[in-house]
Amino acid sequence: MVRIIDFDKKYISDFRRLNEEWLDSYNLMESHDREVLEDPIGLVIDRGGFIFLAEEDGKIVGTAGLMKEHEGEYELVKMGVSPAYRGKGISKMLMEKCIGKARELGARRLFLFSNSRLKPAIALYAQYGFKHIPADDSPFLTADVKMEFRF
Repeated sequence: MVRIIDFDKKYISDFRRLNEEWLDSYNLMESHDREVLEDPIGLVIDRGGFIFLAEEDGKIVGTAGLMKEHEGEYELVKMGVSPAYRGKGISKMLMEKCIGKARELGARRLFLFSNSRLKPAIALYAQYGFKHIPADDSPFLTADVKMEFRF
């Protein structure tokens, strides 16, 4: 049974592995990604954000995070599920956890950057109410999609 748990430093290598897996498979890894994967505690958690992990039978199989940008605004970051575990609704569980946590924090807005080749991810975001907005302020060279969710 899959459960969503809070990040702990003992899971840093799992967090890195899961995100490297999907970023490398689409050739989307950038320096900013590497920084976050090397120091998720300093760059996400210590700055008021959260990382959640999907765990099944003691194995970490998915991840998603909320990076605080401004008061009431969070970026949905580093969402990925191990290929062997896709199609089980884990992304939906992670998405609902992130939206629920943002709501609990009184967020006004969630946003994300993505790439148009990630069609299943973009469809998932749209399913949860994220709307396309211009991606003209992307910190990533490969991010040609920006979406937001307003509470």
